Amino acid sequence: MACYRRIRDLREDHDLTQSEIAAHLGMKQPQYFRYEQGYRDVPTDILIRLADYYRTTTDYILGRTDDPSLPDSFPALPEASPDQRRP
Repeated sequence: MACYRRIRDLREDHDLTQSEIAAHLGMKQPQYFRYEQGYRDVPTDILIRLADYYRTTTDYILGRTDDPSLPDSFPALPEASPDQRRP
């Protein structure tokens, strides 16, 4: 499964819009749309931020595994401060 299908499925599974995810990533919706459609490769930094946001691994998003869960040894993510959160 291609990366673009996984990020679309994750977004839909979380009942989010492309605009909401794009805002979280600090980009406009058309740019995020291109990642989801496979028109553009997802940059590594965006891939990591998506994995962190969805609490999964980059390997899952890239299709290297079908297990979306984080390993037990994975460090907890710090809570985002109010100024880091997007509406």
